[in-house]
Amino acid sequence: MNSLRHVAIIMDGNNRWAKLQGKSGIFGHKAGVERIRDVLGACRKRDVEALTLFAFSSENWKRPPKEVEALMGLFYNYLKKEAKKLADDGVRLKVIGNRDRFSPRLMDAITEAESIACGVESTLVIAADYGGKWDIANAARRLAEQVAAGQIKPEQVTEQTMEPYMSTDGLPPLDLLIRTGGEYRISNYLLWQAAYAELYFSPLLWPDFNAEAMNVAADDFHSRQRRFGKTSEQIKASMGDSSA
Repeated sequence: MNSLRHVAIIMDGNNRWAKLQGKSGIFGHKAGVERIRDVLGACRKRDVEALTLFAFSSENWKRPPKEVEALMGLFYNYLKKEAKKLADDGVRLKVIGNRDRFSPRLMDAITEAESIACGVESTLVIAADYGGKWDIANAARRLAEQVAAGQIKPEQVTEQTMEPYMSTDGLPPLDLLIRTGGEYRISNYLLWQAAYAELYFSPLLWPDFNAEAMNVAADDFHSRQRRFGKTSEQIKASMGDSSA
């Protein structure tokens, strides 16, 4: 069976879900926040070590100012209310993304939330003001600074030397990338990390994506054969060898 250690989710469909209820978009975002608890619980029961959620993309700043303000408020409230509860349950909170545009108040809340850790068993990662292209460019810039300083040579820049500078450094490799809401794209999310991740697209809008839906996605993942460039025959042979 495939090992499922790291799951990432693009939580899409909050606005559409709210419109179906005859409500404003922020109503959908609030409902979406409630699903995090369900999905995290389902992942922990399956011994998933890291769950990375796409909360706010670098492109989301283009949304109406009132919606952006409301989303930042929800993010702040989530950090203040949930960080201690997560830590008590053995879950470490980590925020990835470009923080330059966050308010000092939100920055303080992030710093405080990330500092809380009690008997960590798993990690919940919130990707906020995050973009996959930004992540890669940021890592490349940091490596370029080392080259310019004479600390490493250009020929030493490899996939392996890039990895520690990616925002997900220290987390298991990404195994499964889920997108809810019926769209079939990954929208600049974890581009580097998703190179060999399995992709799963759910028609459910995020506020309807509960623990049962998470389990369906995980079962689908376990039904697949992950080859990583090898042939099916090679994979079967290696499985046979490992069981011998």
